[in-house]
Amino acid sequence: GVQVIGSLVAAALVGTFLGVLMCYGFVGPISTKMNNDIEAEGRYLAVIKAALVALQRGAPPLVCVEFARRSIFPTERPSFEEMDTATKESKKAA
Repeated sequence: GVQVIGSLVAAALVGTFLGVLMCYGFVGPISTKMNNDIEAEGRYLAVIKAALVALQRGAPPLVCVEFARRSIFPTERPSFEEMDTATKESKKAA
């Protein structure tokens, strides 16, 4: 009677705890990481798109580069001076 019900309640509580632990401790962080990886994978296409749209609208090439630079995440975005140096070096090479 009481012992059987007690063991069933204990099993249900353990199962619930394990389910919550798996969801919040493993599945949630893994799915967040996968989502971030997918977004980062396609982010470079958004940078290219920003440059091409600016070019299609008639902006000068350096302005197109600036539009592309602005669409990069701030943590990864090169500074204006770095981009300026890189564009000047590419002009010298051409």
